Amino acid sequence: MTSRLKRVLEQAGLKVAVLRSSVDTSRREDWIADQVEKGIDVLITNPELVKTGLDLLDFPTIAFMQTGWNVYTLQQAARRSWRIGQHRAVRVIFFGYAETSQIACLRLMASKIAVAQSTSGDIPESGLDSLNSDGESVEMELARQLVA
Repeated sequence: MTSRLKRVLEQAGLKVAVLRSSVDTSRREDWIADQVEKGIDVLITNPELVKTGLDLLDFPTIAFMQTGWNVYTLQQAARRSWRIGQHRAVRVIFFGYAETSQIACLRLMASKIAVAQSTSGDIPESGLDSLNSDGESVEMELARQLVA
């Protein structure tokens, strides 16, 4: 998927780099800085590769094509641009096809994140929370989906 996405973005005139797991963890920050110096517009990567330790200040928009099921990874990856020193507005976008398992996953993630944030005192007002319009617990949503 990353190769196709890279090709589509390049055809649209953007300069694109793909961060792969073959780039050692200790070198990722320098690798990204090198790519920024080369003038890239877009960095494509897996959320697992950037979930901790990296500041992506040069990329104030993060778009997720896939999220997985790990709330911690999703939250950490989504906050890589929203760091101390960021002077630009940060946008996090989630892509998905309506009425698919992709959207069901995003709804469940929204519920999980809402629960996680509420236990830490944060009240979500945007982002994935917009998919959690019923305010139901993750357990109730999972039970309903299993019955269906």
